Amino acid sequence: MGKHTYDFGLVGNCAYLALIDTDANVNWLCWPRFDSSFLFGGLLDQEKGGEFSVRPATEHYESRQFYIDNTNILVTEFTCTDGIFQVVDFAPRFYQYERYYKPLLLARKVIPIAGTPRIRVVCRPRGEYGAKEPEVLFGSSHLRYMGLERQVRLTTNIALNYVADEKAFVLNETKYLALTWGIPLEAALESTINTFYHKTEAYWRKWVKRTSIGYFHQDAVIRSALTLKMHQYEDTGAIIAATTTSLPESPGSTRNWDYRYCWIRDAHYTLKALTNLGHFTELEQYVHYIENIALSLEENQRLQPLFSITGEAQLTEHILPLDGYLGNQPVRVGNQAHEHIQNDVYGQVLVSLLPLFVDKRLVHEDKSHLLPLVMSILKQIEATMYQPDAGLWEFRNKAQAHAYTFLFHWAGAKAAQKIGRYFRDYEMMSLAERLVKESTKQIEACYDADRQTYTQAIGTPHLDASLLQLITMHYLDAESDKARALVQALEAELKTNEGLFFRYKHADDFGEPETTFLICAFWYVEALAFVGRVDEAIEIFEYLLTFRNHVGMLSEDVDAKDGSQWGNFPQAYSHVGLVNAAFAISRRLNMEDFMD
Repeated sequence: MGKHTYDFGLVGNCAYLALIDTDANVNWLCWPRFDSSFLFGGLLDQEKGGEFSVRPATEHYESRQFYIDNTNILVTEFTCTDGIFQVVDFAPRFYQYERYYKPLLLARKVIPIAGTPRIRVVCRPRGEYGAKEPEVLFGSSHLRYMGLERQVRLTTNIALNYVADEKAFVLNETKYLALTWGIPLEAALESTINTFYHKTEAYWRKWVKRTSIGYFHQDAVIRSALTLKMHQYEDTGAIIAATTTSLPESPGSTRNWDYRYCWIRDAHYTLKALTNLGHFTELEQYVHYIENIALSLEENQRLQPLFSITGEAQLTEHILPLDGYLGNQPVRVGNQAHEHIQNDVYGQVLVSLLPLFVDKRLVHEDKSHLLPLVMSILKQIEATMYQPDAGLWEFRNKAQAHAYTFLFHWAGAKAAQKIGRYFRDYEMMSLAERLVKESTKQIEACYDADRQTYTQAIGTPHLDASLLQLITMHYLDAESDKARALVQALEAELKTNEGLFFRYKHADDFGEPETTFLICAFWYVEALAFVGRVDEAIEIFEYLLTFRNHVGMLSEDVDAKDGSQWGNFPQAYSHVGLVNAAFAISRRLNMEDFMD
């Protein structure tokens, strides 16, 4: 089969996301929300998933795909026997009327470059995850797709009969397509799309210009930052784990999960990456989201690991009658992990909130209204300190006293100490100090002195890549012998010969993991930078860059044997890992190192 990669580019505007392949087909687009049914879902079923493609009418052609620099505007360029043309795809996003304009509109420009290429446009949207095929009605300059949840309209200056009949035609001028959900585009087509294009280009370039990064692999960091930004659902502030559902972690594994939800853990990491890059608006929006969730909980009600993008707790998992990606079933919607006990979430909320109180760049209104939230979460750390949980890898049939959970109890309590100091709240400071000591004892109970390493949980010999964060979260002094020995123990057991990293090696509910987890490899790079092994960190970081696809996107998992991409895509975790590892290396280097 050869090396498997996801040959898709991503466009989005913080209201929706779309994956477009190198044939300029929209393989994945969910409207009206990130977690809605797909309108186009060829990714999971070629027949039931519909299609929205613009491609040459000739059988033989080549294509290449790239982004307009420092934007999320995607270009697919075709070279065929009768000419060259480009398909430019973007989701409009820009600031106007004191808010961001982010319509449910996919804009497509088809631009002739050379010759007289003949092209074919196919638009077959589907509803209810492929179960519903709409009726097509002709308007004066648009096609209406009726019978879906809302009216879907394709407004275009291409002959409507050519689109409806999927008939080839000569591309002799720039053509425009505007696909809309609910509210149609009733303004002038050409001038509106061109205006949207220039404003969207300017918006993304301004956002990148405000990004604080070192000189180390800037292109990769910028692309990852832009990808992470698109995964925040701006309406509520939620941040999703990945664009897709049910892309398998490895072929035939049945580890096919729906990642279109907001994991508190993943959001914490995404926000850490974005604040490292100097972006704080995303944090402020997320705080509103988490505040709404936390303050709606009844007293002593636990905070579950994930919620929908509008804060719903019930995410019942069910299986759809779809073929699955490359025949990999099941196709799942919903996620049973919402039922899990994963107690690291409390510390992650507190660590995420901390910059609002201590970062001097954020001078805003009085934040004392957040104190009850901080205190209630701190008390949840106290209540769950000794409760075994499913851990960050979400074991479905096993509860343990995980070192990683204790690490976030420790980090959350340290954050609460600082917040308490900010407000001179001595009750908070006292409780936090006690919890720092308790969690430290629990972490140390995971230490195996004979092997000079910490283990995954109290009483288990298993190792776990998340233990690298004992170093990167400053629990261990990076200069200490203990930190260096921990890195050596983990690389001896979990690192592949090439530099990839397994989460763990032991069997779980689905057997032994077959693919490596990209964020673990980036955690390893980060830890190497922390302990001073900078040359190795750079070498492995640059090796990991080879697992990006043609436009710089990362999957969740990589097959160590052949370098194939697997898992949901693009995976926020992986791009977070890239950003934070680059940041750790940059801090170890001087500008002169980049001037050779």
